[in-house]
Amino acid sequence: MATIVKTDSGTWKAVIRKAGWPSAAKTFRTKRDAEDWSRRTEDEMVRGVHILRAPAERMTVKDALQKYQAEVTPTKRPTTQSREVKRVSILTDQLGKYSLIALTAEVIAQYRDDRLAGDLNDKGVRVPRSNNTVRLELALLGHMFTVAIKEWGLGLTYNPVLNIRRPAPGPGRNRRLSTEEEQRLFEAVAAHSNPMLGWIAGIAISTGMRSSEILTLRRNQVDLERRIVRLLETKNTSPRTVPLTKEATEYFRQALNNPIRPFDTDLVFFGEPGKDGKRQPYQFNAVWVRLKKKLGLTDFHFHDLRHEAVSRFVASGLSDQEVSSISGHRLMQMLKRYTHLRAEDLVNKLDAINSLK
Repeated sequence: MATIVKTDSGTWKAVIRKAGWPSAAKTFRTKRDAEDWSRRTEDEMVRGVHILRAPAERMTVKDALQKYQAEVTPTKRPTTQSREVKRVSILTDQLGKYSLIALTAEVIAQYRDDRLAGDLNDKGVRVPRSNNTVRLELALLGHMFTVAIKEWGLGLTYNPVLNIRRPAPGPGRNRRLSTEEEQRLFEAVAAHSNPMLGWIAGIAISTGMRSSEILTLRRNQVDLERRIVRLLETKNTSPRTVPLTKEATEYFRQALNNPIRPFDTDLVFFGEPGKDGKRQPYQFNAVWVRLKKKLGLTDFHFHDLRHEAVSRFVASGLSDQEVSSISGHRLMQMLKRYTHLRAEDLVNKLDAINSLK
């Protein structure tokens, strides 16, 4: 039987002690509410379906995100960890005061709509956020709930993020360099005071490797004699071996023979020592952004070099299987996002076909 007592503050506290179950207690404004809860809870215990909801009522979204960041985030790749810091901060600012059990699908849907609408800029114009930005924030929140349900034992009965519509994925980028743009860009990176910037950009457009894959390379992963690079950590977690063009091989040769290479790192592209004294990969993003702005190429992303490389692989006649083995795309559907051919490339092929008639 439940014990129901009146507290000094005038509320009513119900306490249930039943063999085989941990003690359950809850405070209510009225005695009737306490009695109703007690009957309902004891009935659930008898039927073996009672769920301890108190932990989920006590833990806020802010606390849960901090716990997630301490326990789950460190198991992810370094690049993912750094991105999650910002997403956790945004989610905490907007939803942190809610308890986990009070964060309903309706609240999350409103968060989604507000984030997509964006904030007002200095001119009073609302700047919308990309669908993908909001999708990634919701993915983090949803995974936090999944971990809370499966591993933390907080008494949550469902994941509210699964009950809302996710923003549709944005269209794949189709930004390619013109011949004039490519010439200006590579002249600029080659003229930069740190030659690693030019080598990294050259390798990206020659091999289709991601910036994270290039920056984390160790010297023993590069085989200049066989003209291959062995990637151990990739976006889809599957190791792969990337063949090198003659241009890419030369870029790597210069990088490996860098005369200012310090003795305390095996990174191919190294930066300054961090607070822990260990050298991190060369962080070139700030320089890249300034250089793009100077050249009037602000809409060109570094990742577009990968897009350019893969598109050229396709234009050269490589099969989808051959291209995917180089680029690391698992799904052909994803690969199609990168295989937009220039109209002038198709014109040349059409001329070749007509010449055979």
